[in-house]
Amino acid sequence: MKPRLKILLCSPRGFCAGVDRAIQIVELALKRYGAPVYVRHEIVHNRYVVDSLKAKGAVFVEELDQIPDTDAPVVFSAHGVAKSVPETAAARNLFHVDATCPLVTKVHREAEIHFRKGREIVLIGHAGHPEVIGTMGQLPDGAVSLIETVEDARAFAPGSPEALAFITQTTLSVDDTAEIVSVLRARFPEIIGPHKEDICYATTNRQDAVKAVAPRADATIVVGAPNSSNSQRLVEVARRAGCPKAVLLQRASDIDWDAFGDIATLAITAGASAPEVLVEEMIGAFADRYDIDVETVSTADETIAFNLPRALRETAAE
Repeated sequence: MKPRLKILLCSPRGFCAGVDRAIQIVELALKRYGAPVYVRHEIVHNRYVVDSLKAKGAVFVEELDQIPDTDAPVVFSAHGVAKSVPETAAARNLFHVDATCPLVTKVHREAEIHFRKGREIVLIGHAGHPEVIGTMGQLPDGAVSLIETVEDARAFAPGSPEALAFITQTTLSVDDTAEIVSVLRARFPEIIGPHKEDICYATTNRQDAVKAVAPRADATIVVGAPNSSNSQRLVEVARRAGCPKAVLLQRASDIDWDAFGDIATLAITAGASAPEVLVEEMIGAFADRYDIDVETVSTADETIAFNLPRALRETAAE
């Protein structure tokens, strides 16, 4: 007889509106223009998604110089790109379509406004993440200072403390970021923050759902990719919320069954770039070994959708 297992399934989980839009852009470009469609950087951080788009004719590159002179469309990933990237594409007459998440574009616009107003800009984020590279690349070198930790915030020495503003990466830990912001506000009471939180609604909602279930679970699985910032944050949130074991797994084949042997309650969620089919695969793998009872724990309803680029709207309507 199989052991019993209660699965607490987080809602919201998985694809957000920005990821959904970015994947649609590649699929619609393939439908309208045919293969190949070039994509600069992984369209979203998920190997399953990237591999399925490759199978349909998408060609992924890290830099534009890997793309031959071509009439084929070039799509920029959901994470956003530095200003130099579309400029280079235009100089080479490459037909480019921007799949940057509109909530990332909002952060880019904020940075530009602060810069125009003569403010020194602090970006709270993770060094090397494509979104951070893209945001810092909106402005001249040296215009944006990156702060990753509370220690960085305590040590930061601005040139113009009286004219300071901060922006953030959209996929950070809500709690970590609040801690960093409180240090900056205590040190620089005049610092100007975003009118509306930069951390996106989807990141916040997925973290809230994990906080609701993690204290009830013996273990938490976050379905997502190791290079997905928002997925990594969900693992950290689960641990902090009191779950004794929290792991990030890409596929059901990655499950270490010895580590899950005697659990009675399992929480499952998925990062914003992980498709639902992988969540179902994970649940199916546990159903093979356990007598499962699935309870969906919902902490928010998401109804947000973003417009597609004009070049692809007619194809979408067909």
